[in-house]
Amino acid sequence: MDLPKDDFILKMEGINKSFANVQVLSNCRFDLKRGEVHALMGENGAGKSTLVKILTGIYHMDAGKIIYKGRSVNYKNTREAQGDGIQIVHQELNLMNHLTVGQNVFIGREGSGLFLHDAAANKKTREILSRFKLNISPEEKVGSLTVGKQQMIEIAKVISQKSDVIVFDEPTAALTDTEIDELFDVIAGLRDEGAAIIYISHRMDEVKRITDRVTVLRDGEYIGTRISKDVDISEIIQMMVGRTIYEKPKNVSAVPEGAEAVLEVKDLRSSLIKGLSFQLKKGEILGFAGLMGAGRTESARLIFGADKRTGGEILLHGKPVSIKSPYDAVKLGIGYLSEDRKRYGLAVGLSVAANMVMTSLNLFMKGIFIDDGKIHNTAAQYIDKIGIKTPSPRQMLMNLSGGNQQKVVIAKWLIRDCEILIFDEPTRGIDVGAKSEIYKLMNELAAAGKSIIMISSELPELLRMSDRILVMCEGRHTGTLDISEASQEKIMALATAAS
Repeated sequence: MDLPKDDFILKMEGINKSFANVQVLSNCRFDLKRGEVHALMGENGAGKSTLVKILTGIYHMDAGKIIYKGRSVNYKNTREAQGDGIQIVHQELNLMNHLTVGQNVFIGREGSGLFLHDAAANKKTREILSRFKLNISPEEKVGSLTVGKQQMIEIAKVISQKSDVIVFDEPTAALTDTEIDELFDVIAGLRDEGAAIIYISHRMDEVKRITDRVTVLRDGEYIGTRISKDVDISEIIQMMVGRTIYEKPKNVSAVPEGAEAVLEVKDLRSSLIKGLSFQLKKGEILGFAGLMGAGRTESARLIFGADKRTGGEILLHGKPVSIKSPYDAVKLGIGYLSEDRKRYGLAVGLSVAANMVMTSLNLFMKGIFIDDGKIHNTAAQYIDKIGIKTPSPRQMLMNLSGGNQQKVVIAKWLIRDCEILIFDEPTRGIDVGAKSEIYKLMNELAAAGKSIIMISSELPELLRMSDRILVMCEGRHTGTLDISEASQEKIMALATAAS
């Protein structure tokens, strides 16, 4: 039975969708009230993104109905949905790096009235960015911005258009705590103005903080809807994964006393990094903490040879090495999982298997020929080992959810059998169940003698996984904490201790 039109702006009922004979959504449902923030939650592959892509005309449903503003709709494309007041902020960035911030915000609307000239677009862009308290010039090229700032530009692009329904797909994955606070203020303002918000997130604390209701999907099916303020986080997790997940916090380093320093960095320097020195021990998970702009990712890229350093020395097993490019780093047994997997870690137009072996093709050669059977079998093993949700190793990577794409990147470096792994935001955009699997995998790798640098913006994650935590602020190393003494308060004190 349809609910009263004045209470609900949207109802989706009996939604079915399959890809290549794989059922992704089965009799799925979702409804949205006017002026509410409604969380849509579930593990990676649960069907969340597919459901909102059907709503916004990216995909077409096989069966079901969508009632929007009291009438039946079935959009042929995103332009139709946008014209009807439905917008989506995608998890994956969809910006033109060679264009300016202002041009990106108003791209596609340059020839209509006010937005004919860049000057007018830049003026409006400044007004929108001021809502985020972002000090970014509309004339700056998007490609020069950090991932977090690019995410804010993606959000600003959507907010610049008058919308009745806005879908936020993992909007905080790349944001700092300060930026998240500012985003939540904007979302609250949109809600107060009457907009209806669909909020997709894997962060449990955000559900209680910003949403009014929460709907959970599992394996493409509707599980249930709860009032956010009345539901326990443990119940939401159990609805999502169908099991209880418990993560035991780490309070003692698992690294044996006297363990060898497999990597040593001495006085590493660049235009942003100001003399970083540290050691990474065999079997250690060394967390890198700091606010956005602290230099964590920049340090990792210098070590991996992706950026040019102006000074410093890198030693492996006590011996100086020359790393002038990522090729050099990989040859020396160093793997790097980038925070921006779409830009640096994946070829979305290739298959899952092809992505997994792209850094290890020499292991799959028979003379001058590639052993496709060995590639397929190896990929299948890692799909099972890491829990990647895909119907086949031959599946195109672009058809996987964001979290499963992240797992493919991890598998790529595991197949390469790297001795040192740099994981930059390894669980960004990954649900609670998949996070648990990644944490378990990282601990297994460390126990097997692999050494891991883990960059994370989530303090609970750093405290759960790290043996030691190195803290940076404005390109400087401000302190290192053993996990036995580390706390969120101590980390934040060091993260704001620029000298």
